[in-house]
Amino acid sequence: MICVLVLASGHRWEPVALGHLDSHPATTALKRCVDVDDLMASATTGQADVALVALDAPGLDPDVVSHLHRHGVRPVLVALERVDDVDVVEQARRLGVEHVLAADGLHGLIDALTSAQGLADTHPRPMAHAGPPPEAAPDDDAPRRTFVVWGPAGAPGRTTIAVNLAAELARRGRPVLLTDLDPYGGSVAQQLGILDEVSGVLAGARLAGSGHLAERFGSACRGVGEHLGVLTGLPRADRWREVRPAHVEQLLVEAALHADVVADTGFCLEEDVAELGGRSGRNAMTLTALDLADEVVVVGAADPIGLARLARGLVELSERLPDATVRVVVNRMRGTIGWSEREVARMVEGFARVAGLHFLPEDRAGQDRALVSGRPAVDLGESAWTAGIAALADTLLPDSVVSLRRRRGGRALLR
Repeated sequence: MICVLVLASGHRWEPVALGHLDSHPATTALKRCVDVDDLMASATTGQADVALVALDAPGLDPDVVSHLHRHGVRPVLVALERVDDVDVVEQARRLGVEHVLAADGLHGLIDALTSAQGLADTHPRPMAHAGPPPEAAPDDDAPRRTFVVWGPAGAPGRTTIAVNLAAELARRGRPVLLTDLDPYGGSVAQQLGILDEVSGVLAGARLAGSGHLAERFGSACRGVGEHLGVLTGLPRADRWREVRPAHVEQLLVEAALHADVVADTGFCLEEDVAELGGRSGRNAMTLTALDLADEVVVVGAADPIGLARLARGLVELSERLPDATVRVVVNRMRGTIGWSEREVARMVEGFARVAGLHFLPEDRAGQDRALVSGRPAVDLGESAWTAGIAALADTLLPDSVVSLRRRRGGRALLR
């Protein structure tokens, strides 16, 4: 039996569709939904197989479609126009929905529902189609990678490390896009001296929602160097509602077509729900980025409180992403703490299996110079701290070390 949710938004095709569902022994109308929020809430019950939805239903967007897929509900759209109409095709493509029926062609409804219900659980990512070819560095044809920088609460230095890691990779001639996905207080723009109020993430989310992200992606990015671009974060923390998980997914997928991606995120891994309708909450920006990461760089502070938070954070992260490749960076390491690197390493290994462990020394003077100048610390000269960032970049992208040697005339990089 195929259980169907129906959201017709008042269109006249609803009685016809309900008649087909009632007359067929293999289908049943589970519920007539009054709006998109009702549809999403009904999908969370786990009782529905397919949703029959008006293409022009108010509030229908890629995030709603992703929500339906996450709860095992396959959407079938009903359009008032012909299904081969250019606008209908474009809107269905933007939403990431394969099955579309014309309102005057509901005689094929049962076949469409059966086909949709039989799809595999994995669904295509919206907008993950090929865009303009990326401009790779002359000596680098390696595939692009997505690195997500995460860490527990307490300001351990997530943003500082994300900014400097992106800048270090860009120094090596690789195109890099630094993306600020912190829903609580993104500060990438401030660290780089970008003072305008235009948010790249909000602009990108609007483009994703309208279906124009691929052709206009560059307009949301700001260049801060020959090889480094930035998608600046939220201008105010309360605007996180404008960036849905589907928008984040589309932004990261599109960005990875053009450059290596370094994403700065928030601290919280709780799956919160913002509204009764079941829409994703504030932490969805962080969680979506982590789900799409090739590697996760976890940042912790080298003090008793910071290390305790790091230990708990590693446990939470491994529960959510048991197969993730994780590298840990212990920031602000200093002798006055009284613990050696070996002792800290044993603590970390006791809570999670990690691909690598890196230590960055305390360098308050260097960080102050970087903040005042609005530039990454790696651009202001050599130090033990910047050498640690370079070592992290070496392990994340080993090919970039070769690239830098070539750019320096074959001289090996020594730090």
